[in-house]
Amino acid sequence: MGERLSLSGTALERTGVVAVLRAPSFDAYLPVVETLISSGVTCIELTLTTPQTIEQFASLRTQLPETCHLGVGTVTTVDQAARAIDAGADFLVTPVTNTSLVDIAVARGVPIFPGSMSPSEVFANWSANATAVKVFPAATVGPDFLRQLHGPFPDIALIPSGGVGLTDIPDWVAAGAVAVSLGGPLVGGAFGGESLSQLKLRASRALELVAEARS
Repeated sequence: MGERLSLSGTALERTGVVAVLRAPSFDAYLPVVETLISSGVTCIELTLTTPQTIEQFASLRTQLPETCHLGVGTVTTVDQAARAIDAGADFLVTPVTNTSLVDIAVARGVPIFPGSMSPSEVFANWSANATAVKVFPAATVGPDFLRQLHGPFPDIALIPSGGVGLTDIPDWVAAGAVAVSLGGPLVGGAFGGESLSQLKLRASRALELVAEARS
């Protein structure tokens, strides 16, 4: 088993935001991703629920700046994990606890944020050397869940995901989240014809809220 990859000094640690994108088609990603990057949100998760994510991942990656950390989410099998890493994913995200996924990511030197919903799952993923543990679905348990977890597990890096709204960010950061994972509340109608200027405003606000809560 390899060593845990640290979040220290990473873009995720600095910004505190992961943008989760679920596009109707892979071709819809580029303008939305570029808007997020220009807004300062540089950690972006593309989910496998969008067709052709792994197959077309590398072609999209070449069109983006090196400052972008582009990951693959909704990974549920070892095969998906391996293919995503081979395609150039900068990090992996899972909705489930399967330490085999953590093992392959750690062995390949790729950060991974596995999903957990109970103290046992959180501890299992962290013990397998996950980079951070995703608390999912976060809206179901609320920020106090993180406070309670940090009682017995003060050193575990936790990222709430699933139903986290912009106005919720301060509470999650205050509860000890190292970052927040934002999907629909951040993306809004960006894939449905909404002006991308609105996405830019939400992204900037998310970053501001994290920074204010940390200070």
